[in-house]
Order: sequence, then structure tokens, then C-alpha cells
Amino acid sequence: MFRQYINYIRRKLRVIFKQYFRSRDIALVKNKNFVIISDDCWGGSVYQWYKRPYNSPFVGLFLYAPCYMKLLSDFDYYMDKKLEFVDATKYPDLPKIYPVGVLGDIEIHFPHYTTEEEAEKKWKRRTLRMKEETNKDNYFFKFSDGAGATADDFESFHKLPFKNRLSISIKEYEPLNGGDHIKMYESYGNKNERVPNGVKLFKLTFIYFNLNKWFTR
Repeated sequence: MFRQYINYIRRKLRVIFKQYFRSRDIALVKNKNFVIISDDCWGGSVYQWYKRPYNSPFVGLFLYAPCYMKLLSDFDYYMDKKLEFVDATKYPDLPKIYPVGVLGDIEIHFPHYTTEEEAEKKWKRRTLRMKEETNKDNYFFKFSDGAGATADDFESFHKLPFKNRLSISIKEYEPLNGGDHIKMYESYGNKNERVPNGVKLFKLTFIYFNLNKWFTR
């Protein structure tokens, strides 16, 4: 009985602290408009934390590093392409158990959707919302090392012509140590997972990085 009471108090305290910090962060960011471009579910967690509508199609999906980097290298070109779907992924280590879309030669995985119709509908709606924000200084690009990323990919990411870039890794990349790169010392995904856990990655981000300042600088 005593242990149950302690666990109850702990849960209540977690809720209280979460509500406090979330309210504080929402107040600090104020009405700043931002568009999150992320290679995994990290972006969706950002929108949920700040209680913002999804004004980006990069929610509930992930991209392998080669595709993500190619997409970012010519972002507007690829985002103007029609999303289509394929019967098999070009990454043989991953079975196709959910919708897989393509923008030209860019492959996009939708693990949180059960049908192609659902994925396409939300992709189109959120892409339209994203394009309403024409100022690329309000776009925030995030990249992590969970899906086949290499040191060259990280270097290329930080050379992209975007104002707001944040990379996160559990590997050490000496040339990248700086304000826009996070070297994490926790494991942010089960070793058996093929895709990094973007939700846990988001929670760990607060330990290393001030998102409020990033969004409002």
C-alpha cells in the first residue's frame, strides 16, 4: 500500500513538472512561427510539446540518411514533386510493413500509418501548410545518426544553406562539436531497432540544448 502511494505521488509530480515546463516553454516561444523538417519522429514530438498544429509533412515518418540528405540538397525541387507509393523499399534490411512513398528518387517511410491513402492525405495537407511559410529562416532542420548516417553526411548537413540546423549523434564527430551539434552520451534507442526512437531522442534533447532559444533567435 505504501509503495503504491509513493508511485502515485511520483506520477503526480511528473505531471506537475511536465505541465510547468511545457507552459513555460510555450510562453517563451510565444507566437514565433516555425516549420520542423526532421528525419524521424523527433519533429512530431516538438509540435506536441509546444501544442502547435502540424505545419510540416515531416511528422509520423522517417527517412534513411542518403535519401534525407539528397532531399535537403534540393529541398524545394523535391517538395514540389507528387508523392507516390511503391510496393517494395530499396533498403533490403527493412521489410515493407507500412506505406512507403517516394518523391522522385527519395524514399519516405510512414510507419505510423496503416494505408497509403491516409499517408497521402496527411502529407498533402501538411505540405500545403508548410508552403504557407515562405521565409526559410523559419524552417528548422534536424538530422541524427540513426538510419545509415555517416560522418560525411553530418559534414554535408552543416554546409547546407539553411539558417537553422541541428544535428544529434551518439557517435563522436570531432569537427562538429559546437552549438548546432549535440553529442549525446545516453543510448536513445534499443540496439535491435532499425530506426532511432525519435520520441526519446526529443526528451533527451532538453538535457543538451535550449530549443526555446533556437526557435526565437
